[in-house]
Amino acid sequence: MTAAGGVAIRPATDHDHDAIWAILEPVYRAGETYCVPQDISRADALTDWFASPYSAFVADSGGRVLGTSHVGANRRGGGAHVANAGFATHPEARGRGIAAALAAHAQDWARAQGFRAMQFNFVVATNADAVHSWQKAGFAVAGCLPGAFHHPRLGYVDALVMYKNLIGATG
Repeated sequence: MTAAGGVAIRPATDHDHDAIWAILEPVYRAGETYCVPQDISRADALTDWFASPYSAFVADSGGRVLGTSHVGANRRGGGAHVANAGFATHPEARGRGIAAALAAHAQDWARAQGFRAMQFNFVVATNADAVHSWQKAGFAVAGCLPGAFHHPRLGYVDALVMYKNLIGATG
């Protein structure tokens, strides 16, 4: 899939590991948006990002990886029709529509795989950029988990559950 600005969304490969780690490492080290140990190793982070049931993707522009996502079933069994996803953008590429392109791709991919909805289980409420991006993409706040995330600077902050029905929805 080619998005605006000549960015192509494609499946991630082993050759993308360095670029994906360059994107994930500062996000994970900051500890402000993901429920991942701040000191996670490169190997553990990449194993997690590529772990089943997720499929990993990158946003590529002229051979440079500007963002990454992973998309897969939120749960198994009775919840297997709801997708989940994670996203990260290279700091130098923020504000260029990379996250929006990855989010649109994730929804299209999930629909094509037969998912009926997409749910983000744990959006840190203080991550205003993410909350705004997902609301702009049609996701609604389905619930609030008061004080569920221990932010390294702000203490205990809320986490949001965000949801979108993918049946009949686009982008």
